[in-house]
Amino acid sequence: MLDLNADLHCHSTVSDGTLSPEQLAQRAKSNGVALWSLTDHDEVGGQERAAAAACAAGLDYLPGVEISVSFAGQTVHILGLGVDPDDAALRSGLADTRDGRSRRARAIGESLAAVGIDGALDGAQALAGNPEMVTRTHFARWMVSTGVCRDTHEVFRHYLVRGKPGYVPQQWATLRDAVRWIVGASGIAVIAHPARYRFSANEEWALFEEFKAHGGRGVEVQTASHAESEVARYGALAQEYGLLASRGSDFHSPGESRVELGMLPALPAGLTPVWSALQSRIARAA
Repeated sequence: MLDLNADLHCHSTVSDGTLSPEQLAQRAKSNGVALWSLTDHDEVGGQERAAAAACAAGLDYLPGVEISVSFAGQTVHILGLGVDPDDAALRSGLADTRDGRSRRARAIGESLAAVGIDGALDGAQALAGNPEMVTRTHFARWMVSTGVCRDTHEVFRHYLVRGKPGYVPQQWATLRDAVRWIVGASGIAVIAHPARYRFSANEEWALFEEFKAHGGRGVEVQTASHAESEVARYGALAQEYGLLASRGSDFHSPGESRVELGMLPALPAGLTPVWSALQSRIARAA
């Protein structure tokens, strides 16, 4: 099971990706993915399309979502794999979170205008496939398209991050609520790309302890932003905490993402893959 080409983390135009759910399904199939999940930010609106496209492409499919959480002064992402997209509590919680995104987008536009970058909100909204899901990535793409920066990596060095123009702090869902929404919707909660967070050792310990106490069961070990040493570290933490290991590219866009959809190395030996506990939730290819 560790050798299964499972990609359980990517984004479509329903959040901040540039490809539709249907295009992602085709890309996953072309790249040899055997088990796929679309995990749009704070949104399950693309799940029906993704599942249908996966079936048509001959892909096994797991419904998913990525929920934004505030923890220890940072934004943490929690994946929900195998969730029921129609669960009322999950949908209500995600709607509240998206309302916060809209307010934040307006504030980002005002912050950028204050340093002479006008029209950013309108520009970002024009690039967003979902008007409720204008993200920093949409602002970054607009800033590249208008010549403010050469690429999105330069944007995130000079703008939209803490201490730079365009940074707006946001209070997202609590870790407790996010995990409970996922568990209540029959899914498994997974800490996404843990090496991206700049936590102290004590803060990371608190994240894992609280996550597990609330019912969290997995951690993303193999992902685009993890170096080999970080894959080893979080594989070891998965074993220490008795967590299931997940694998996902976090693919957003061709030419923009660090790793192509379905092109990650396999999970390290000795781990228990998250999909082993989700067999009943997988929509099997016809």
